[in-house]
Amino acid sequence: MTTLVSASPDLHEDDQVVPRRLFEPIVPVPAWKRSFDVFAAVLGLLVCVPLFALISLAIVVDSRGGPIFRQTRVGQAGKCFTCWKFRSMHRGSERLHERLNEHNEAQGLIFKMKEDPRRTRVGKLLRKTSLDELPQLWNVFRGDMSLIGPRPPLVTEVLAYRDEEFRRLATKPGITGLWQVTLRGRHDFADMVELDRRYADELSLLLDLKILVKTVPTVLFGRGSY
Repeated sequence: MTTLVSASPDLHEDDQVVPRRLFEPIVPVPAWKRSFDVFAAVLGLLVCVPLFALISLAIVVDSRGGPIFRQTRVGQAGKCFTCWKFRSMHRGSERLHERLNEHNEAQGLIFKMKEDPRRTRVGKLLRKTSLDELPQLWNVFRGDMSLIGPRPPLVTEVLAYRDEEFRRLATKPGITGLWQVTLRGRHDFADMVELDRRYADELSLLLDLKILVKTVPTVLFGRGSY
């Protein structure tokens, strides 16, 4: 395993988690991709204002705490950023994560539990429909993320990566991606890494359009989501 630059939990935006050389060659964001990201993010944020308000109200009525959950994630080339989501779990649920590891239903560096006790009633619906990820349109607008790309991992996950797994962070992370529309129901980290590496190698407008089209039925029917 590669020696890490820093394993400190006190990370801030733009902090570098691991050496940049591990991600080379870095896949630059094409002009067409960034233009589409900004257009879609602005349009989505404006159109979804009523939905944002409705979801926020449902969350605060259902359980204690604010409607928005912020978490440090790792983006392109190992840089940290604040990822935004609608809160789908009870307050303080992150402290229970280690206790639930033995019930993990996924393989590798992914945690998935169908009957996760940390999830709220509204949170179950948000996760099933992927509505909890709508606030990440703000991350897309800011440039932390793209609409399409690998899912941004947690810092603790990246610190456990093997050398060949860093390649999935050569591209900008996304809200949806190749893994979500192909093997979403198979929670195997090795499969995720392989598809993310493939996306980095084959990035194109046509591939992004195919993923975007496939995302619609995947979300509508909640395939592999919980």
